[in-house]
Amino acid sequence: MPENIMERANQLFLAKRFAESITLYDQVLEKTPDNLDALNNKGYALSKLKQHQDAISCYDLALQKHPNEKTILTNKISSLRKLKSYNLALDHCNQILNREPHNNIILYHKERILSSIGDYSGTIECCDIILGDYPQNAEVLFDKAVALAKSNRKFLFTLSQSIMSDQKMKLKAKVHSAFANQNDQDFLRIIS
Repeated sequence: MPENIMERANQLFLAKRFAESITLYDQVLEKTPDNLDALNNKGYALSKLKQHQDAISCYDLALQKHPNEKTILTNKISSLRKLKSYNLALDHCNQILNREPHNNIILYHKERILSSIGDYSGTIECCDIILGDYPQNAEVLFDKAVALAKSNRKFLFTLSQSIMSDQKMKLKAKVHSAFANQNDQDFLRIIS
């Protein structure tokens, strides 16, 4: 019976009917309170509804039984980031990166957190590790270009690489605050 409820909850989640899926995840958790998948999926559905503190509560319940469960920790990091609980999010990032220094998903979260707190050197360092595995990742190249610009370093080559990887980055560059005062002809050529 709980398997059918869980399956239906997952279908609702995939259909972006998050509130309905949460109701069913709660039914599963009434019968099996330690169900890791139900706790994680409920937390993720709550985060999609921007109820990040409630999502973190679900993740914390799951982490009590499975303290090193990477998927749960990753989802918790994401919610912490959205709540601007950067120090705690960084602690969790570092916990995973101590075991898996090239975990690109966690490095991506970490570089975003570091950028949010103004640690642009740390942001660039994380980006470089990711780019070692995925040299054409337009989002990471863009984040690196932003960090370079915000730290008054040369960024045009990196921004150009980002745009060559994904033309949508032109629009992002046109409106991003890091490039707001750029009147350099090379910059204008890159984003035109």
